[in-house]
Amino acid sequence: MTKKTILAIDQGTTSSRAIIFDHNLIPLSSAQQEFTQVYPNPGWVEHDPEEIWKSVVATIIKAQAKSTKGWVDINAIGITNQRETTVVWNRNTGECIYNAIVWQDRRTSEYCASLKQEGHETAVKEKTGLRLDPYFSATKLVWILDNVEGARKQAEQGELAFGTIDCFLLYRLTGGKSHKTDITNASRTLLYNIHEQCWDKELLSLFSIPENLLPNVEDCSSDFGITDIDEIPHAIPVLGIAGDQQAATIGQACFDNGMTKSTYGTGCFLLANTGTEAKVSKNRLLTTVAYRLKGEIKYALEGSIFVAGSAMQWLRDEMQCIETAEETEEIAQRTGIVEDVVVVPAFAGLGSPYWDPDARGAILGLTRGSNRETIITATLQSVALQTCDLIGALENDGLKPSVIRVDGGMAGNAWFLQLLADLLEVRIEKPTYTESTVLGAAFLAKLGCSDNDSLDLLRESWALDQSYDPEMPPEQRKRLLENWSEAVTRVRTD
Repeated sequence: MTKKTILAIDQGTTSSRAIIFDHNLIPLSSAQQEFTQVYPNPGWVEHDPEEIWKSVVATIIKAQAKSTKGWVDINAIGITNQRETTVVWNRNTGECIYNAIVWQDRRTSEYCASLKQEGHETAVKEKTGLRLDPYFSATKLVWILDNVEGARKQAEQGELAFGTIDCFLLYRLTGGKSHKTDITNASRTLLYNIHEQCWDKELLSLFSIPENLLPNVEDCSSDFGITDIDEIPHAIPVLGIAGDQQAATIGQACFDNGMTKSTYGTGCFLLANTGTEAKVSKNRLLTTVAYRLKGEIKYALEGSIFVAGSAMQWLRDEMQCIETAEETEEIAQRTGIVEDVVVVPAFAGLGSPYWDPDARGAILGLTRGSNRETIITATLQSVALQTCDLIGALENDGLKPSVIRVDGGMAGNAWFLQLLADLLEVRIEKPTYTESTVLGAAFLAKLGCSDNDSLDLLRESWALDQSYDPEMPPEQRKRLLENWSEAVTRVRTD
């Protein structure tokens, strides 16, 4: 495949992207398109699956049109996706029976609480590495089956299919011929046993989910199917799939035990590679699958923050404090560290290590002197402060990273990265190419094309752009962390 290209699809929470890479994984062309966020009720978040599908097709066509290569030159497709977001469709027509329920959605909080009260969380954690929280797919799927007229009966009769976004896109790309997912996405459903590496019959029984709804589970680099849609005139194999955070872990070449990455997209997700050991956290982090290649599985500890880049979108769209997220860097440089005002952006509850789905956001410490720039800077600081909670939990679990590799949109903000180094007291490294998620998807597809490629390809090509070392005086760091801890206590409900 010396001159062939790779098409990588990155279907995120707020936009879809398509990037064409050359055989050396250098990006050649790209296209991106935002789509509508749907909020039917407080705490509910949905997407129109048809709009997502159209946005993916549109970006594929635009990226290909920008490329100097033809359709026939695309050797393989890799997909990475927003995880946990849940879609159910009719197997015969391909039509979705309800909107996609997004990972941020909190509508199943009471159901999760009732399962906890019945004593099921320990077994769920032991099998899946996850917690009983609305974040994950299973309770969203239950809601659809129980609230869409006729859905449960159709499911029991084998007429419906369930999938995360990758699975839905694959089904559409292959003209309905392939109902598959990869192990990283399967492991985020609350239905997959990460130790036995199979759908768990006891969990399916607990949630009353018919097994015939579920896709087949493959390695991250595998034969997922061949495209069969009019918009792609040349049949192309889909050879790589991984959930966005696992794809970023691969894109950051975090292949060795203890290597840690933190992605700042819509949310913030920190993964630390634990090798072949599915390490159990004593500090409310998640045990998850990092990747599986050629049957060999690697695990990770994960900390999940629900609001990171979306806090910048909130400042832009709802608060109208800024016109672009990029403005926050200049504003924060001008304002300096804010100690008296704390923003807790718990718009979708609190994730790791609190797992409080009913917590809500707050701005604390306002005075007459507080202004727009104070709130903007404090919001930016909140993302770094949330990351401190994750690192604290990780260190209490016996993993103390000396370096954290960062990526995602907020990795372009140098002020934020310096603050991150200061608060975490660890070196922060930003690679030259910060779109690690889509790079990981492209790499997985490339692996599927040749037996000669290996993880060393990314190890050797990973390149440092900028590093940040701690500079903040210890007394100031202590004050910021104490103020943050007090503010989080104020918004918690558990």
